[in-house]
Amino acid sequence: MADYINTYKTWLRLEKGLSSNTIEAYLNDLNKLFQFVENEGLHLLRISYSDLQQFVAQLADIGISPRSQARIISGIKSFYRFLLLEGFLQTDPTELLESPKIGMKLPEVLSVEEVNRILDSIDLSAPTGQRNRAMLEVLYSCGLRVSELVRLKYSDIYIDEEFIRVEGKGKKQRLVPISKVAIHEIQNYLYDRRSIKAQKGFEDILFLNQRGKGLSRVMVFYVIKEHVERAGIKKTISPHTFRHSFATHLLEGGANLRAIQLMLGHEKITTTELYTHIDREFLRKEILTHHPRNK
Repeated sequence: MADYINTYKTWLRLEKGLSSNTIEAYLNDLNKLFQFVENEGLHLLRISYSDLQQFVAQLADIGISPRSQARIISGIKSFYRFLLLEGFLQTDPTELLESPKIGMKLPEVLSVEEVNRILDSIDLSAPTGQRNRAMLEVLYSCGLRVSELVRLKYSDIYIDEEFIRVEGKGKKQRLVPISKVAIHEIQNYLYDRRSIKAQKGFEDILFLNQRGKGLSRVMVFYVIKEHVERAGIKKTISPHTFRHSFATHLLEGGANLRAIQLMLGHEKITTTELYTHIDREFLRKEILTHHPRNK
């Protein structure tokens, strides 16, 4: 089993281009299957569809939510597809395995006014004030994932053309327009950045901590948490909330769904279509609030 797992890890890293954190999450979910196989005296390569159905039933019995079940099943399907592709198996036992039906959970979204309140809460006289303002402006103006934000390089910013080059999932690159406001905030931040001695390997990273290294995703989360509290906003906000808000505000403003897909770096349009549900929810609230028959 260890050989299969090590080969699978290599495959996920090299063929799928996944990060170490994502790979670990895949393996944590797979461990539940491995424990089931061991407890039931089964063999990983001779497991049947009915065995897998029993495994899924056990997940439900111990109280794992449908959403988590769906994630675990997705990881198992990926593992068995790998075994099939590498010739360890002749047939895929997960081919007919279905995930539980889960309701769509709409992500939290900030209003434009709330985004402005968060940005205005930043003390620009603080040592990291201008960096934080530039960072959150880029996060919102370009709809970046937090992992893309912390990896963003100065050499990837084309100021004259008003574009940035973003390296997304699977090391796929895309060009994203950047607003004049975000460019202005970056240029202001660069005055502060020049006073920080960048450590080796971080010379081209745009957003640095005070020790000259790149920021972690956790650090970005804490920066956002601090300024959300300062702005008096009670919503549960994460870096991804800015990305959701970017897409939602574009859609509400009339942007084409395909254009939003390209800017977000979604492989499938179905992922981007989530925002049409958010837009419909926004319209429903507007009708309930303003239509005379609902007053």
